[in-house]
Amino acid sequence: MQEPGSPAQTLHSVLGAEGKEESKGNKNQQGHRRKRRNMETSQTHSSESMSRDLSELMKEATKEVHEQAENTPFMKNFQKGQVSLHEFKLVTASLYFIYSALEEEIECNKDNPVYAPVYFPAELHRKAALEKDLEYLYGSNWREEIPCPEATQKYVERLHYIGKNRPELLVAHAYTRYLGDLSGGQVLKKIAQKALQLPSTGEGLAFFTFDGVSNATKFKQLYRSRMNALEMDLATKKRVLEEAKKAFLLNIQVFEALQELVSKDQENGHPVQLKAELRARNANRSYEHGPVSGKERERTNTRYTEMLPTTPLVRWILALSFLATTVAVGLFAM
Repeated sequence: MQEPGSPAQTLHSVLGAEGKEESKGNKNQQGHRRKRRNMETSQTHSSESMSRDLSELMKEATKEVHEQAENTPFMKNFQKGQVSLHEFKLVTASLYFIYSALEEEIECNKDNPVYAPVYFPAELHRKAALEKDLEYLYGSNWREEIPCPEATQKYVERLHYIGKNRPELLVAHAYTRYLGDLSGGQVLKKIAQKALQLPSTGEGLAFFTFDGVSNATKFKQLYRSRMNALEMDLATKKRVLEEAKKAFLLNIQVFEALQELVSKDQENGHPVQLKAELRARNANRSYEHGPVSGKERERTNTRYTEMLPTTPLVRWILALSFLATTVAVGLFAM
């Protein structure tokens, strides 16, 4: 029998302790290995997911926002053709500022590899079209008259920031806006033309007309293929997807600002004044093309008298639909 404290006992105790520590260490190592394998598996799945086409990822990343937009009352009301001239003018003005900023930054980055493959100014750019619409809707002094709410200015500042500092994110805004407008544009054009009784020759609706695109389906395929070919690492791709979501949030803030502006204009009786101004311009434009019959004049007066919805809530709801539908309806149609 070995005495306590003998060399043999001491050696046995040491070896026993080391054995226990070794067993505990093995368990810890196994746990770390399992965690590492799980992390590697997760990273592999994430990498495989992010290796998919950017257009698919962007549509998937913004799906929830799209669904929210689809189920809003203002989108359904707009599709019924219930829209007032006043809100249409305000939304068109905001779109002008947004597209002016977007296209200014696109021009600055047209040779940059992070955007050059999707540079299609003749086919897609909307600034010139919006200028035509604003001149028709506001008159020759439209530049001095159109408002730029703070939220619209915030959107503009974001576009200028990424154009100068994060040009790889421009594609998120371009894809969200242009392909959305191209997809839903013709439907929206018909609804607006009928609801506002705008001329069949297209005045006031140039924004929705893409003269440079003969086949929308084929062009969208081309655009997506060019976008999917953009070289970017996983981190950049994630930032692009987040920026696409941010574009929707910026639009929502624009909606809220327009609500305040519409409320103020309603207090001042501005909608009635706008109705009379546009009716006068239409009468002058018709006179340039020949005399107008009494019945036609009566129909013109009646249609603008009935143009404005009767409740402030409906007018506000419909105002938002132009911005929301060009994004939400358009992208779902792609």
